[in-house]
Amino acid sequence: MPDNLEEAISEALAEATDGPIKILVVDDEVDLEALVLQKFRRRIRRNELVFEFAHNGQEAMEKLDVDDDISMVISDINMPVMDGLALLKQLNETRPNIRSVIVSAYGDMNNIRTAMNRGAFDFVTKPIDFNDLEITIDKTLKHLALVREALSNRDQLVALSRELDVARDMQASVLPRSFPSTARYNTHGLMVPAKEVGGDFYDFVPLGEDKIGVAIGDVSGKGVPAALFMMACRTLLRSHALEGGRPDEALAYVNNLLADDNESCMFVTLFYGVFDSGSGVFNYCNGGHNPPRLVHRGGQVTALPTTRDVALGVLPGHTFSQETLQLESGDMLFFYTDGVTEAEGPGSEELGEDRLDALLATLDDTSCDDVTSRVLDQVREFAAGNAQSDDITCVALRYLGG
Repeated sequence: MPDNLEEAISEALAEATDGPIKILVVDDEVDLEALVLQKFRRRIRRNELVFEFAHNGQEAMEKLDVDDDISMVISDINMPVMDGLALLKQLNETRPNIRSVIVSAYGDMNNIRTAMNRGAFDFVTKPIDFNDLEITIDKTLKHLALVREALSNRDQLVALSRELDVARDMQASVLPRSFPSTARYNTHGLMVPAKEVGGDFYDFVPLGEDKIGVAIGDVSGKGVPAALFMMACRTLLRSHALEGGRPDEALAYVNNLLADDNESCMFVTLFYGVFDSGSGVFNYCNGGHNPPRLVHRGGQVTALPTTRDVALGVLPGHTFSQETLQLESGDMLFFYTDGVTEAEGPGSEELGEDRLDALLATLDDTSCDDVTSRVLDQVREFAAGNAQSDDITCVALRYLGG
């Protein structure tokens, strides 16, 4: 912490400005200029303050018209041509970002009150006590620095908001806009980010007339970095999946590329499977993701056996494995991220897998789009107004038979 007010002001000004603060002193007493320059000589030499001088309000406005760097005005009230109150009125109307300090006799409280009503930040009394003047200047400059910092933060937030808008649009552009459906199967998916952009994703990869790839992933972290990592993961997976390879080979490919030069140590849990609608066979590989649910017609719900593989991006060279599942007509696969089961209700209790399974058991003969919306409704109802802390993503695929 700074040792005194002067150091605090210097630090604040250094952060809020690119150079010395320029102060305009307006007074018809000609000897005041020499007194001000003498009093503040050290701070002038340190290039903290620069003083300009005018002898009435009209001259002050002329200087302000040609010098946009003036941040503060110290003005007497009683002056010829244009007095201090008229100057304040013009400053308040045309230069509201300038801070003004008025100088008046102690007994002239009516004028001082009028000056404050016209936007003066503070006042000092005559005869001027230069120590009091310095304290007033420092207080005014500290306020000015805080205002400038707030305006800078506002501008940064506006810029960040625009960047987030771009990132959100980019993320939305890579999520499926339509959901594959044939006489043999139908699908649906949704993703609700916890922030403007999230790290969850899902995808459907067309692999010919009878086959479709289904992916769901959850990137560590939130916000723009997670969204960018997610888009890289999705692009790598899709590029390899379109070649028609096995799910375990696809995850190995993505893992090795993500792990290469991963200085941020981000990772993604990723489930990828290939469904053959002609035979009902579902081959899959699970890279550390939540086990999807198999919902049989009749309401029996089971978790898919895990392939015991790790999340992607942290262990290059890992050998992934694959499992095979035979679906029967009417069976539904439900994929989700932990934003569903870890949603918190009152008392920090999590929704959990048991509640999810109980709901899925009642949706054994429900359309896929209704399944995903009913799960989202359950999460929101359970949260009972608690803020969403994680992205919520779920995907449904129902096999209608050959």
